[in-house]
Amino acid sequence: MKKDDLKSLVTQIYNDILHNIDIHNETTKEEVSDALQYASDTLRSISDSQINSVDQAKEILANSYKKLAEESISSYKNTNDSFEKITKEHQETLNQYQIDYPSIQDKFDALQNNMLDEVKKANKLITKLSQEVTELERNSNLDSLTKIFNKGALTTYLSNVCEKGYLKHELHLLMLDIDDFKKVNDTHGHLAGDKVLIYLTKLLRNTLRDGDKLFRFGGEEFVIILNRIEEKSCLEIAERILNLIRSNRLIYKGRSLAVTVSMGMTTYQKGDTPTTLIERADRALYVSKNSGKNQINVEMKNGI
Repeated sequence: MKKDDLKSLVTQIYNDILHNIDIHNETTKEEVSDALQYASDTLRSISDSQINSVDQAKEILANSYKKLAEESISSYKNTNDSFEKITKEHQETLNQYQIDYPSIQDKFDALQNNMLDEVKKANKLITKLSQEVTELERNSNLDSLTKIFNKGALTTYLSNVCEKGYLKHELHLLMLDIDDFKKVNDTHGHLAGDKVLIYLTKLLRNTLRDGDKLFRFGGEEFVIILNRIEEKSCLEIAERILNLIRSNRLIYKGRSLAVTVSMGMTTYQKGDTPTTLIERADRALYVSKNSGKNQINVEMKNGI
C-alpha cells in the first residue's frame, strides 16, 4: 500500500475517533486506546490481496467500526437489561417485605403499654406482699432482726407456765442488757448496733442447751429461760455466758468492738405471773448495772 494511501487511512481513523469522542458525553482514555488498538488490528489483518483501492480499505475499516459499535451496543444493552432485572427483583423484594412504620409504631406502643400495665400489677403485688410480711412479723413469734423469739412469744410462754401454778422442775429466768449500747450506736452507727445484736445472739445460741429458750425482750435486752436445772448450775451457766461475751470481739469495718452484758436472775415460784417474774429479774439487772456492769445479780421472791 502506498504512502499516500496509508496517510489517508490513518486520517480516517483519526477522524472517526474524534467523531466518536464528540458524539458521546463522556469518553475515557481507555476507550480511545481500545479504538486505536481495534483499528490497528483491523488494518494489520487486511492483506493487499483483499483490497484494490484505498476506498475499499476505508469501507473495511468502517464496517469494522460498525461491528465494534454493534457489539458495544449489545453489551451495554445486556448489562442494562441485567441491571433492570436486578432492580425489578429488588423492588419486588422490598414490596414483599415493605416496612410498615405506622404499624410497627402501633405494635411498639401496645407492647409498651402492656409492659407498663404489668409493672403496675407487679408494684401492687409487691406492696401487698410487703404489707402481708409486715403483718406476719407483727403477729409472728420471731424477732425480725435476730430471728429468735420476741417479747410476745415470751409473754405467751410465761403465761402458759404461770397458769400451771406448780412446776415439777425449777425454772430460772435471766435478763441480759448490753452495756453501753447507746455508745456503740452513737460512735459507730445503728448498723453497727444491729451487728452487735446479731453477734450476741449467735454467742448465746452456741452456749445454751437445746431445751433452753432465748428471747429478744426489746432494744438491747434479752431473756433466757433455763428449765430443769438447779440454781447453782444456772449461775454457772450465767458466769460462762458473761465470760464468753467479754472474751470475744466483734470485728466491724476493721475495728474490734468489745461487748459486755449485765445480768439479772430470778427463779419461778408458785403464784408468780409473767409480770412478777420479769420485774424481779429486772430489779436484779438494775443492781448489776449500778454495781459496775459486766456481772450478774440474783433476786428471789423474798429478797436477794
